[in-house]
Parts: sequence; C-alpha cells; structure tokens
Amino acid sequence: MLKKHFKFIASIFLLVNTSIVEAKSMSKDPILKHHQKTSASEIVDQALKQIAKENNRYRAVIVSGGERVAKAADEIDRLDPEERKKLVLGGVPVLVKDNIETSEWPTTAGSLILARNYTRRDAEIVSNLRQNGAIIIGKTNLSEWANFRSEGSISGWSAIGGQTRNAHDPNRTACGSSSGSAVSVARGYVSIAIGTETDGSIVCPAAMNGVVGFKPTHGILSSSGIIPIASSQDTAGPIASDVTSAALALGGMLGSNDSSDTLRSALINLEKPDDLYGIRVGAIANPLLQHKQLDILLSSALSDFRKIGAEVIGNLSLDKPENIQKEEFSVLMHEFRLEIDHYLGNLPNDLNHLTLKKIVELNREDPVELSFFGQTIFEAALTQNLTPEQYRSKLESIKRVARADGLDHLFDENRLDLIVGISNGPAWIIDQNKGDTFSGPSLSQYPAIGGHPHITVPLGTADELPIGLSFIGRRMDDAKIAAIALAFEALLKQK
Repeated sequence: MLKKHFKFIASIFLLVNTSIVEAKSMSKDPILKHHQKTSASEIVDQALKQIAKENNRYRAVIVSGGERVAKAADEIDRLDPEERKKLVLGGVPVLVKDNIETSEWPTTAGSLILARNYTRRDAEIVSNLRQNGAIIIGKTNLSEWANFRSEGSISGWSAIGGQTRNAHDPNRTACGSSSGSAVSVARGYVSIAIGTETDGSIVCPAAMNGVVGFKPTHGILSSSGIIPIASSQDTAGPIASDVTSAALALGGMLGSNDSSDTLRSALINLEKPDDLYGIRVGAIANPLLQHKQLDILLSSALSDFRKIGAEVIGNLSLDKPENIQKEEFSVLMHEFRLEIDHYLGNLPNDLNHLTLKKIVELNREDPVELSFFGQTIFEAALTQNLTPEQYRSKLESIKRVARADGLDHLFDENRLDLIVGISNGPAWIIDQNKGDTFSGPSLSQYPAIGGHPHITVPLGTADELPIGLSFIGRRMDDAKIAAIALAFEALLKQK
C-alpha cells in the first residue's frame, strides 16, 4: 500500500512539473478536443441559439452575443490548427457572472443602479481567459449584489435579470449567488461558466444544478475588476460540466507568472490517477439525520472511495462555535462597506459618484429593486462601526476557528489528504413571499473562511433533485483534490 501511495504522490508531482506547452491532457479532453476540431463560430452560434430558446424560462443569462463575440470566434477560426491547439481553451465559449467586468458589456451585479456601468475593461481573470483562447459569449444572472443585499433575499433574483430557476425543476431555486452560471452549464449552453464565491456562492448552485463547482484556494486568482463583497473571502472560480473542464478553466484563469505557473500547469495537465491507494479520506457525517437519502448517498460514496483504494476515516465533525456565523457576518459587512465604496469611487464612468449610502437611498426610491425583499444587509453595513482593532480581532478569530481549530486540525489529527461530505441539501421551492428556505447541510463555511479549495461533484439525487459531494483540500492543494475528484467522477460514470 505504501508503494501505491508513493505512486499517486509521484503522479501529482509529475503533473505539477510538466510544462504548459506539453499539455497532453488537452488533446485527451473530449470537450476541448471537440472544440479544437469544430468551427468556433458554429459552436458559439449553437450556444447563443440555445440561450435564446430557453432564457425566458430559466433566466440564466442577462446578455449574450453581439459583434465582438462573432469577431472573437472568427479570429479563433482563422488560426492555424496547430496554433489553436496551443491555446488552453481555444474556441471554448464561456459565460461570465455579471459582477465580473467585461469590456463589451456593463457590469451590473444585477442592480438597476449599475445598468449603465460600462467600464470598457476586462477583469484580470477575463483577460487571462481570452488570452488562453476562451470566447466570452455573455454574462450570467445572479442573486443581486452577489446575495449581499438582504437577509430575506431570493437566490437567483436580480432586478435586471429576473428570477433564475433550477435547471432540473424551474419551480425550485438555483441557489446563489452564481445562479445563472450553474444553470447555464446544467442546461448545456456552455461547458464552462465563471462564478464568484464569498461563502457558498459557487458550490451551492453547482451542487443544486448537478454540475461541478470549483472554489479555489483563496488568493490564487486576481480579484481585479470584480465587484467586491469582502476581500478576505472573495474569489472567482469555474462552474463546469465535468472536473477536467473545471480544472482547465481554473488554469486558464490564472495569470502566467512564477508563483502560479506550477499550479497552472498541474491543472491544465490534470490526469486521472489509476487508484487512490494510500490516500486518506476524512468524511464529515451528514448532520441531517432525518434525510435518509443523503445518508445513503454519502455511505455509497465512501464505499466507492474504498473500491478505488482510499482509506476512509468516517463520522468526523467540525465543531462550530455558536457565534461563528455572527462573527463572520460582522467581518464581511465591515470589509464590504469599505471595499464597495472604493470600487464605486474608482469606476471609469459617471457612476463613480456612487457610494453604499447613495445606493441605499436610490433603492428606497425604486419600486422594482425592493419589490420582493429589502436591503437589510446594506443598511446594517452602514451602521456597523468596528474599530480597526475590533475588525482584526474578529478576522483573526474566525480564521483560527476555520483553520487551526477547524479544517487544518482535522487534516493533521487524522493525517488526511482530503475531506468529503454532502455539499448541500436538495433545492427548495422558490417563494417570493418568504424568500430562501435553506435546507442544509452545507460545507461551504469553513473552506470559505479558511481559504481552502472546495470542489463539488454531482453525486446523485434526493427527492429527484441533484446532490453534490464536496471535496475539500489543504490550501494550495487545488490540483491534488481535482485529481482525486476526477478519479471519483470517473468511477460514478462507470456505474
């Protein structure tokens, strides 16, 4: 078993040290291989037609298509085939969440106040995607202001985009805030869409729509050009049809520099390990014992891990102090109040006079913005007055709880390579009177606060609705947990 463990670690080491130019996995990936051999213009046209056909029903996309999209596809088609193959995402259509800047469309966060927010610039991650051959075909709907406007919000609703609906049951939530990105992938518009997460906003919609979501290690991706909530937890990340596509997308979002080249290469060259012998998997017990279908799914997943050689350490738990939710929220509001004003004040257009206070006032005057729920978070952020010392103390406290006393403690005490658990409960019915009725469990909080990588992979269904399995790794172990998730995904597909 020890030799096989070294074999797996060696395979990860080789992935990390393979040059990007020699990215053999690109030719083996069926999605990218299809895109490399097919006219980019045809692929984009097919995606746009599907969006036009379904968007009135699912409201996943705010804007798509146009002359610049057609031109970008044409430029890919004009490339020499060998040149196109060198691009990590050559000819792949990608949708981007509408709190991420793109030069051809406004960046609205779903708010009518930002409907004219043309910045004429790309977020750094969007620029990286374009440089790697991705064709940005539009922007996806989201929970307005990335679900940080009201505690009584409706996931997937924005004043600009309307109500995003679950890809499997339009009467149910798509979760949020990256609702449109997840639904767009689940409905087959694109194989890759980009979301953002502060706490759960990638993994929840991905899990509830039956696709892969990849929240990377906090800080590895640039936040430049993304409307902020809180820099201590904010990150972009891909939502994709499969693990390989998610890893390729994350690799394509990374800049090319000395600090990220190694991880970028490992993600782009991701390969499925033959087995998981020697890998220790810790399992967080499902806290919703009354939902037997989730227990059955988790038990089956752990059996599958054992089938491919992993050693499973079950019934682990994360001790959560009673005040962790309140303390995290306090930190997020403090950062948001400062960072949103900084973002707005630096807009390269006539909206740079806006502040959080002015937005609260403008919302009160708009019957559409507050038609279903209020802005209690905005208002609370305005009235919260933490001193710098109080803020630092709270931030250090929640980081310690999530890291040293939380996930890192589990990793170290049990000598784990990976932590798994049920990502979320089933999607709930959309109720525009009562708002969201979250039905746990949720594993997003500790990796979000701690900055750990978190991947959700479709596991099965409960009540005929998608359920995801979470893969949580140590910080900077993004490629390692992606490789393990790929092995697990392959086993499920064989069933």
